[in-house]
Amino acid sequence: QVQLVESGGGLVQAGGSLRLSCAASGRTFSNLVMAWFRQATGKEREFVAGIGWSSSRIYYGDSVKGRFTISRDNAKNTVYLQMNSLKPEDTAVYYCAADWARVPSTTTYEYWGQGTQVTVSS
Repeated sequence: QVQLVESGGGLVQAGGSLRLSCAASGRTFSNLVMAWFRQATGKEREFVAGIGWSSSRIYYGDSVKGRFTISRDNAKNTVYLQMNSLKPEDTAVYYCAADWARVPSTTTYEYWGQGTQVTVSS
């Protein structure tokens, strides 16, 4: 079993930055592929970014490419999402996800965190 706890959400003005963190516990973190998703009110869940075991495979959703950066620290069992140049349309609940897959998926993950709210004001 894997437990995921997100932190770092909050309110920020457009153009600002936030860094989300996701701490994992329960099993060997370095064997997990990790990802961030988001879901805005009234919209479907959207893939934001995914990262492989050793950070060699990294993928981003089209809407965040060039603005967001995913990274991981296997020694700290933590994955991060650095969000720069934030826009009001980035407002959503952001979820951390984990899976035992070999490469990051844009859809299917076994474990999910509770989510953290990010609100970007215009």
